[in-house]
Amino acid sequence: MALVDKAISRGWSMGDRALERTGELFATLLEGLRRSWDVRQWWREFVEQCWFIAKVTAWPVLLIALPLGATIALHVGDISRQIGAQSATGSAVMLGLVREVAPLASALLISGAAGSAMTADMGARRIREELDALEVMGINPVHRLVTPRLWAASVVGVLLVSLIILAGVAGGYYFNVVRQGVSSGAYFDGATLLLQPTDLFVTLFKAGLFGMIAATVACYLGMTCEMGPRGVGRAVNVAVVAATLLIFTVNYVITTLYLVLVPPRI
Repeated sequence: MALVDKAISRGWSMGDRALERTGELFATLLEGLRRSWDVRQWWREFVEQCWFIAKVTAWPVLLIALPLGATIALHVGDISRQIGAQSATGSAVMLGLVREVAPLASALLISGAAGSAMTADMGARRIREELDALEVMGINPVHRLVTPRLWAASVVGVLLVSLIILAGVAGGYYFNVVRQGVSSGAYFDGATLLLQPTDLFVTLFKAGLFGMIAATVACYLGMTCEMGPRGVGRAVNVAVVAATLLIFTVNYVITTLYLVLVPPRI
């Protein structure tokens, strides 16, 4: 009985700690957004972070999007050929890329490539007590360091969406038109058959939000990591996993609400 009570107590303690860290995470996000209007304080760091994030994600995005579009076109084209609707492959490729693949791929790359670097950078600053030094000088480290990273990840996430869609459409074009013999006109005509303007707006919104979520998780875990190199390495691993889970959860909620509010075109 004592072991059961101890296990229950430990479970409640872990639950309280998880809720506390979740609250601190959202507080970090809100605090980072609160001073966004003071652009003069963080625009230089914002430009540097935009360049860094774009540099580490641009080529991986192309390498991921091309085979993704090709894979979708290959499977859908094979099925549609059996029912005599090969021209529908362009619609399936474009619909999948715009609605789900593009924002998720952008967010996961930002979380894995740029987010891990942000966590390591913040953790190194914590170990060197740079964050404490900023507070001693009367500078809020969240405003100076987190705010530009939030907006940089959000802006680059939105920009990467267009690159992913173009690369995915190119990969789908190769397999559907070059390999499977569908005409170019049928492929591109079907590409816009099922899409609506709101699909693109929601995709851009999700890409910006997911980038901001990835940057928030990375910065928060870096700023609160355990002291020492081991603590930084552990924070990097946790940041990537936590950001991925949070992004997929938010994506499910947004997609569900969107499909209810805006029924798909048939």
